[in-house]
Amino acid sequence: MFNRILLTLLLSLSVSHSYSQVLISLILGDNLNSGKVEFGLDGGLTLSNLNGVKESKMLSSFNLGFYFDIKLKEPWLFHTGVIVKSNTGAGDLPVYSLGSPDLDNSFSGGSVDRKLNYFNVPFMIKYKVPRTHFYLETGPMFGLLYKGFDEFTNTVNGDELTYRKNIRDEFHPLDAGWMTGAGYRLMKGNGFNIGIRYYIGMVDITVDDSGSSVTNESLYFSVGIPIGVGKAKERQKAKAEKQNK
Repeated sequence: MFNRILLTLLLSLSVSHSYSQVLISLILGDNLNSGKVEFGLDGGLTLSNLNGVKESKMLSSFNLGFYFDIKLKEPWLFHTGVIVKSNTGAGDLPVYSLGSPDLDNSFSGGSVDRKLNYFNVPFMIKYKVPRTHFYLETGPMFGLLYKGFDEFTNTVNGDELTYRKNIRDEFHPLDAGWMTGAGYRLMKGNGFNIGIRYYIGMVDITVDDSGSSVTNESLYFSVGIPIGVGKAKERQKAKAEKQNK
């Protein structure tokens, strides 16, 4: 079982497209659930900002990934997985020069959204509050940057203009920080997980050390959907009945 979990994590980090990673998870889903491990998909809304970047606003985006809840001694679990689509950054930055008079003129008076795309892997301890369906979780999260760009937008004569500038090389490929969250399990503890998580980066993500440090900060609103849990329970029941014969 743990070899399958490790294989899924490694495949997810090696495949470039987020939807391919989710497809891999769905294909393996039925085989990744057992009495000790729950596998599922995670997705929702992300609100992010870059601490240290002035004159910016919070950026909204969607997140998508998969998770494993590994049972420890009650009421504790170990939570991990991969957020394969995790866009962070900041919105509404002031326009700066692109080194082209035509582009500078076109986007004068517009705005810039800075978007950093990571594969994020959390390693959290999860605590189920006794006699309730609430849970608390906390632990480190590590990110691998695979794309970074500034998106310039402006409206000229009723037409919306967009230009993307690649800025990936301006940021370190690795991020690390701390995630804390809380949630609720629906259907008397057998259904979807709905939760909120707060992430604060602890390392400067910029390559240029001459200015102030910049760290990631994100608020995740997520829904966790167990995959293959019903079939896993059927397998366990059949196995128990076979042993009792």
